[in-house]
Amino acid sequence: MRLRCAAVLALASALLGACAAKQDADQPATMARARELMASAESNRGDLVMRCEPADAEVLLDGVQQGTCSDFSGVSRSLRLGEAGFHQVEVKKRGYWPYTTYYEPSGARVTLKVKLRPVVPEAGGGAP
Repeated sequence: MRLRCAAVLALASALLGACAAKQDADQPATMARARELMASAESNRGDLVMRCEPADAEVLLDGVQQGTCSDFSGVSRSLRLGEAGFHQVEVKKRGYWPYTTYYEPSGARVTLKVKLRPVVPEAGGGAP
């Protein structure tokens, strides 16, 4: 009986070892595919929704004019940042101090609120 139990245990160990070896052999391909899917899901693209005063201020992305703030102010309208890394976002209009910031896309949609200040202070206002 002991001999029979030992034989059954040996057979079970051999079968489990073969299954584990098969899983280990399949795992690298599975892991590579999982990493590929994760990388595509974690893209570094992002969208900026612009809320500006005045709404007709110009928007520049990395020094290139993209349009006005009102062009990027809606639910389906946003400034698309396609490449990874920091991007310079500038909002400007004649008669106002320009606004410049840097943004690194995180894969999410973000709202940027900008209120430009007039170069010449309004009546009753202090120096900028």
